[in-house]
Amino acid sequence: MYNPFSLEGKIILVTGASSGIGRCIAIECSKMGAKIIITGRSAQRLNDTFLLLEGSNHIQIIADLSSNEELNSLVEQCPPLDGLVNSAGISKLMTVKFYKRDSLEEIIGLNTISPIILTSLLVKEKKLKRESSIVFISSISGVYISSLGESSYSASKGAINGFVKGAAIDLASKKIRVNSINPGLIQTNILEIAGELFSKDQIQDKLKQYPLKRIGQPEDVAHGTIYLLSNASSWVTGTNIVIDGGFILK
Repeated sequence: MYNPFSLEGKIILVTGASSGIGRCIAIECSKMGAKIIITGRSAQRLNDTFLLLEGSNHIQIIADLSSNEELNSLVEQCPPLDGLVNSAGISKLMTVKFYKRDSLEEIIGLNTISPIILTSLLVKEKKLKRESSIVFISSISGVYISSLGESSYSASKGAINGFVKGAAIDLASKKIRVNSINPGLIQTNILEIAGELFSKDQIQDKLKQYPLKRIGQPEDVAHGTIYLLSNASSWVTGTNIVIDGGFILK
């Protein structure tokens, strides 16, 4: 049966696949027929993801994307790709008053510089096939909204959305598409946020701002990613897709 959303026969690299959104994206893409290459820093957690993938011939590669040496090694080990999902990143809350160079460099490095350099290396080494698709997992934070303590995180994600638009133009001649997904609050990180700056009551108030009356699940992001990786989105590039349950409407 014809299915424009099928990933059958496609080879896709997913970073940050050892947990959360990245893990879910890898699993859901495998269900759609893709051969998945997963990467992350934790061997144990990455293998946990690997065991959940459907189908066969998947690959797992341990790599710390903050290391130039390990980035280069990851690229060398990759076969030619039909898709790249840059999902690795960190969420850290800190107010402007308490910025320090090392903590700012950590969040900008992991969320912005590492995925951009990985993308550049894959293009340079011709590891991205013609008509392949690159998807960055960004955020509504930094592009549409922000909140207390999110200024550095917002900066890291806002930069990604800007890069997506420029890279889409740069790579259009190779028929390589570049897009981002901008999620609202996803179940994987709500407890993290609650434990840092916000009380339980404040979290509940935040949830009430979602018109669809729920926070997002990792599958919500994964299904949007599948669309961007599939042939169904073959005329979509330079776009920042919002998946947020209507949060930015309010």
